[in-house]
Amino acid sequence: MTTADLTQRDYYTDQSLLLDPYEYFRQMYAKGPVTSMGDSDVLLVTGFDEVVEVLRNNKDFSSLITTSGTGEAPPFEPVGSDVSEQIEASREPLGERNLLVTYDDKPHSDMRFIAGRLFTPTRLKSTHDFMYEFADQLVLEAVRKGGCELVNGIATPFVTMVIAELLGVPPQDRDKFRAVIDAAPPPGNMGKDEEPQVSPLVYMAGFFFEYLNDRRENPTEDVLTQLALATYPDGTLPDLLEMVKLAGFLFGAGQDTSAKLLSNAMRHIVEVPGLQQQLRADHSLIPAMLEEVLRLEGSTKVTFRIARRDTQIGAIKIPAGTRLMLSLAAANRDPRRWENPEEFRLNRPRIKEHLAFGRGVHTCAGAPLARVEVKAILERFLAHTTHISLSEAKHGTPGNRRLDYEPSFIIRGLANLHLDLESSLNKKYTAGGF
Repeated sequence: MTTADLTQRDYYTDQSLLLDPYEYFRQMYAKGPVTSMGDSDVLLVTGFDEVVEVLRNNKDFSSLITTSGTGEAPPFEPVGSDVSEQIEASREPLGERNLLVTYDDKPHSDMRFIAGRLFTPTRLKSTHDFMYEFADQLVLEAVRKGGCELVNGIATPFVTMVIAELLGVPPQDRDKFRAVIDAAPPPGNMGKDEEPQVSPLVYMAGFFFEYLNDRRENPTEDVLTQLALATYPDGTLPDLLEMVKLAGFLFGAGQDTSAKLLSNAMRHIVEVPGLQQQLRADHSLIPAMLEEVLRLEGSTKVTFRIARRDTQIGAIKIPAGTRLMLSLAAANRDPRRWENPEEFRLNRPRIKEHLAFGRGVHTCAGAPLARVEVKAILERFLAHTTHISLSEAKHGTPGNRRLDYEPSFIIRGLANLHLDLESSLNKKYTAGGF
């Protein structure tokens, strides 16, 4: 059977690529690990070594367009062999081009100094009991019903409550934040007519400003107090707006990444033959399983950079102002780096070298939290069931699956995942009980 040529498809708008973006990246990779995207001046980087090279080179490549992507024209017309000043002049005080993930140089290192101290093992341990108790509550209710819709019914509520508890967001405001985030289109939205009426970042900013002001006057033991009282490496106190943006970003981005990881991991658990039995018998295998899922199906398909000055990737010359799409998904399946890259392998050698959480100074600050909370709820699913399967009524039979993904060229996330659950008593629960 002849495989269709996908290289001429519009990656930013063609939703037929959502089901299997990896075939698109494989075909683009065949043209070279660094290649142009159709008629545009954007370069797609798919090779593992090449993506790592760019991610590590924050001197020549700016993160300005990390959140906005390369689907739109740059915020300025590049002039000359060094556009660093133009990049800095294009930043907005409160907008998607002025968040931690888009910062460069000292502004980034200063903020990363603060963010890197938030999700420490000690801090995560302090939420251990809350995570497991809440996970138990959600999973037991799902088992009692005989099944659940995982993405919106369990994953999102679970990770929202965990990050809210960790930060110290008051209980009465948590549902408000979740409602605004849920109503907004995903990052890298393919449906351009679905722009949010209210920006989640702007909406939450007012709340976080009040929280942080209060914590400076009335400190507690939560992460918001850490943010309110944090100082830069030189001892200076940051502008409160910087902490407001950081808090809002952590709340929004933290839950999104973890929710996607949970659903992607569960799909592998139920689809890979024998895997759930292995994990159920030995929960210590869950971390290795999660790393392989992150490699095969990380929550972020692509990230973006713009060249600050004339530079190169390997032997390929890159003029200042060139926009780059870095495919983490492709790099994580690069056959030059991974043996049988399409195959799921538990305990794959050197698996933590995957790029699902990035690399270099912009490695995801919330990665430790994502790993801990997803492990916690998967343990509860495995402990309270004898078998988990995808609902054939919703998703079809194993040989003819129907899965829907969020319409995003950035995020790899299931829109829904319906599960059938068999209990630890080897009986099928129903909505009315046993």
